[in-house]
Amino acid sequence: MSIDPAAAQRATQAVSSIPRDADGPVFREPWEAQAFAMALALHDKGLFTWPEWAATLGAEIKRAQAAGDPDTGATYYHHWLATLERLVAHKGVTTPEALARYHDAWDHAADRTPHGQPNELKPEDFPGA
Repeated sequence: MSIDPAAAQRATQAVSSIPRDADGPVFREPWEAQAFAMALALHDKGLFTWPEWAATLGAEIKRAQAAGDPDTGATYYHHWLATLERLVAHKGVTTPEALARYHDAWDHAADRTPHGQPNELKPEDFPGA
């Protein structure tokens, strides 16, 4: 999934907390860029506005801080992903149960995949399916 530079610029202007440098958003890991790109795509599809995103992200960060998150910046995209999950469930794109099912399946896939190899979901990653 690639990131549209114009969309990224609009997002960084609308959501001031996005980690960035002079060239735009910065990411520590590839999954962070993928989560960012998914949010851009869903915003472009009209699923949410940037003010709605910023409010939901702010609430997610406050919830994490209340639970002990040290707010060093290292967990920013964990909050971004939680916000993405919260909004797609709230908007009826998916259910919290489906999100949990896929989260567990990806965990199972990661557990059985050798380090350095890509994770791939298989039927056995979905217990009871």
